[in-house]
Amino acid sequence: MKTIKIIILFLIFFAIKVSAQQITTVEMQVTGLTCSMCSQATEKSLRTLDYVSNVTPDLNKNLFVITFKKDKAVNFDQLNKKVKDAGFSVGKLEATMNFNQTKIDENGQTIINGNVYRFTNAKDKVLNGPVKVNVIDKGFISNTAFKQKSATVKLDSYASGSGLVNGKKTRVYHLSI
Repeated sequence: MKTIKIIILFLIFFAIKVSAQQITTVEMQVTGLTCSMCSQATEKSLRTLDYVSNVTPDLNKNLFVITFKKDKAVNFDQLNKKVKDAGFSVGKLEATMNFNQTKIDENGQTIINGNVYRFTNAKDKVLNGPVKVNVIDKGFISNTAFKQKSATVKLDSYASGSGLVNGKKTRVYHLSI
């Protein structure tokens, strides 16, 4: 009987792992780059993250296309920190996320692999397959764009980037589709 329970738990864990949401790529615009050395410093910094598979810079657009290792958790804040560590800032971050029948509630919120996402333009909806989303939090868009969004996004968590979720103060990522 104990063996059957272990097998069932293994199958449940495996099913959850296979169906887990995955961030596959990010297109990140970096501001403040003035030369190829700046770009190389940023690329080198991003490559130190263990979940990064590849970084492809586009010097003409100050854009980095980052691909991630399969089944590795991606952290937007760590990506942002690596760009700042190189001496620059993120001007835009667009991620491609694979959803598996993910329900967004009436408040635009969903929790995926422990991360809380609040969509500003998608409520009471089910997402499936690859979807491009923009992270619109402070530090992921320009200060001017953040001020403009602050005037229209009426969420208490938007200004601080955190909110109460199930009674705990939690990091909340704000996204638009």
